Amino acid sequence: MYPYPRSFSHIGLSVPNLEKAIEFYTELFGWYVIMEPSDVHNDDTPVGQMCRDVFGNDWETFRIAHLSTGDKIGIELFEFPHQEEPENNFEYWKTGIFHFCIQDPNIEDVVEKVKAMGGKQRMPIREYYPGKKPYKMVYVEDPFGNVFEIYTHSYELTYSKGAY
Repeated sequence: MYPYPRSFSHIGLSVPNLEKAIEFYTELFGWYVIMEPSDVHNDDTPVGQMCRDVFGNDWETFRIAHLSTGDKIGIELFEFPHQEEPENNFEYWKTGIFHFCIQDPNIEDVVEKVKAMGGKQRMPIREYYPGKKPYKMVYVEDPFGNVFEIYTHSYELTYSKGAY
């Protein structure tokens, strides 16, 4: 017996500037703020204790905001003091999450908006099934170096019946 398929709740992104990240994602994708930016401190409040459980004892404070997508997936944005940018923000060969994906049928327009807002296009827009199905994809990154992919069609449509 297979388990019931669980829903995706949220993803956490570290950014160097919380306000600019909120502006980027709300203007680009229409995601909306469900919790305004707030400070979290390493103290004995319930959230301070919870974060100590996650991050350990060697942190002092950070800022956080929560957004939501149109399909109710949460986007948790973190701004840590002394945040470091990795030399290589796309180490896909290492264990861990290396991208997330957004669906939009106007992939060309979204890529242009990403670039106009300080992000970058990492590759040409590609078709999954040239001449057969109109499914396209592209990798881009936000102005802070977080890599994400854009699909024109749903994950199920893209990979069901004859993927590759």
